[in-house]
Amino acid sequence: MIDLSTDYLGFKLRNPLVASAGPLCRDVDNIRRMVDAGLAAVVLHSLFEEQIDAESSHLDRMLSSGVETAEAQTYFPELTHYNMGPDGYLEHIRKVKRTVPVPLIASLNGVSAGGWVRYARLMQHAGADALELNLYDVPCDPLLPGAALEDRYVAIVSEIRSQLTIPLAVKIGPYFTSIPNITARLAEAGAGAVVIFNRFYQPDYELETLDLVPSLQLSTPQELLLRLHWTAILFGRLNADIAVTGGVHSAVDIVKCMLAGARVAMTTSALLRHGIGHAGRLLEDLRDWLEQHEYESVRQMQGAMSARRVSDRNAFERANYMKVLGSYTLAGA
Repeated sequence: MIDLSTDYLGFKLRNPLVASAGPLCRDVDNIRRMVDAGLAAVVLHSLFEEQIDAESSHLDRMLSSGVETAEAQTYFPELTHYNMGPDGYLEHIRKVKRTVPVPLIASLNGVSAGGWVRYARLMQHAGADALELNLYDVPCDPLLPGAALEDRYVAIVSEIRSQLTIPLAVKIGPYFTSIPNITARLAEAGAGAVVIFNRFYQPDYELETLDLVPSLQLSTPQELLLRLHWTAILFGRLNADIAVTGGVHSAVDIVKCMLAGARVAMTTSALLRHGIGHAGRLLEDLRDWLEQHEYESVRQMQGAMSARRVSDRNAFERANYMKVLGSYTLAGA
């Protein structure tokens, strides 16, 4: 019997497939269907720092003026298309927790402490089993050094970790000078897992109106390669679990994540593209792949192709650069 179980953030999961933060997780019925399809844990869609700030500002205005107004339902004009407000998010945690038996991971998205600490505690009190802190930042100030940004991120993680008793994961992007250093610092500050990587969304240009317009493309399997590269390098060097998110569309993608050293592989785009039932097919194919390749368990394969275990470590470092360039064959040559 093939054992698909894995460990993540201290939880024993029935398999390594986890729903990443995304629009499907706004709906309780969708989450129930994902769990029924086999997903081992769920990361809820994010509560944004801007929503917390907006609620706090609105409350301050109401308290200072002493006037109640119907505008209370309209102070998140840019975010309600994706998300409910902070109070609604807490109620959503409660509903989901009553509905599904798998670990429920809440998600906070932003780059400053602010109301995060308070809402992290409220999420825990509402029933979240863990928290994923999504450090999504677009630094635009040329006078702000990168080291100062990293210090701020570490301080945020340390502060939130000190206020929680549930596990904490930190989701980062790939745009750091030294990913091994920043992930090690985040782990030391209290992150039980590092999630690699969040996607950097860029607006598109509308040339006729000269407007910037939102542009969201679902991930593709090609995006997985960057995640695999850093997972393989970090495996065995990091005092934290590693989760891969972005580009996981097939059972083969899950296998690659495990071989590189991830504890779990997170997916959303594949479920949006193929339907929630696709999760069941992924797990069936994963079980078949392990059986065909004579693996008895997922744990047996985790890290087997990491940088510390492959015979040619140069494949993950600079020597691979020349090898890749030399591998391309011109059409017609």
